Amino acid sequence: MSLRKQTPSDFLKQIIGRPVVVKLNSGVDYRGVLACLDGYMNIAIEQTEEYVNGQLKNKYGDAFLRGNNGKIYISKCIEQFDLSQKKHKPCPGI
Repeated sequence: MSLRKQTPSDFLKQIIGRPVVVKLNSGVDYRGVLACLDGYMNIAIEQTEEYVNGQLKNKYGDAFLRGNNGKIYISKCIEQFDLSQKKHKPCPGI
């Protein structure tokens, strides 16, 4: 089996429109659906939730995160479907 190498650009293209977790250098996490990003790493997220120290602090419809916020970590958020509750569980923390 051969593994295809993936560039960061390839990864980012694949996750547009999908749930993500964006972790800023400050330790604040933003979770939501990645709407778009540009070459400066400015990020637009929909259905945004803000977490500080793992605790939900705010909910926003849309959010814009500037790319100059220090280091930005973006990861795919794989929601789990809870069959007993018939709803999605929130994404686990990173």
